[in-house]
Amino acid sequence: MDIKNAIPMFEALAQETRLKVFRLLVKAGPEGLAAGVLSDQLKTPHNTMSFHLKHFLNAGMVDSRKEGRSVIYSANFEAIGNLLGFLIKDCCSDDVATIRQNKKTGCSIIELTSCCSPKSKVKK
Repeated sequence: MDIKNAIPMFEALAQETRLKVFRLLVKAGPEGLAAGVLSDQLKTPHNTMSFHLKHFLNAGMVDSRKEGRSVIYSANFEAIGNLLGFLIKDCCSDDVATIRQNKKTGCSIIELTSCCSPKSKVKK
C-alpha cells in the first residue's frame, strides 16, 4: 500500500458516524450487516447511511452484496490489514511494532511493545 491508497481510507474513518459503522462491520465479521440494520443501530436515516457507506466503498474498505431486497456490507479485512501494515511499516520502528505471519493460519500478527517512555521519577 502507498500513501495515495491510504489517504481515502483515513478520510473514510475521520468522521464519527463512519467510524461507528466501521467498528460495527468489523465486529460483524465476514457475514456483514444490512444497511438497514446499520441505520437502525446508529439511529441514522437510511439515505445518510448510504452516503457514509459509499465513502467506505470508494476507499475499498468494505464490500457489498445483494441478499433479497437488502444490501449487506462487510469489512474488507484484506484492505484493513494492508492499512495497518502501512501504518506499522512507515510510522513505527521495529522496536515499537512488528508484523509477522502466523505459520499455522497464515494470518498477520501485529506485535506492539510499550510505546511510552518510562515515567520520570519526581522527587518530593
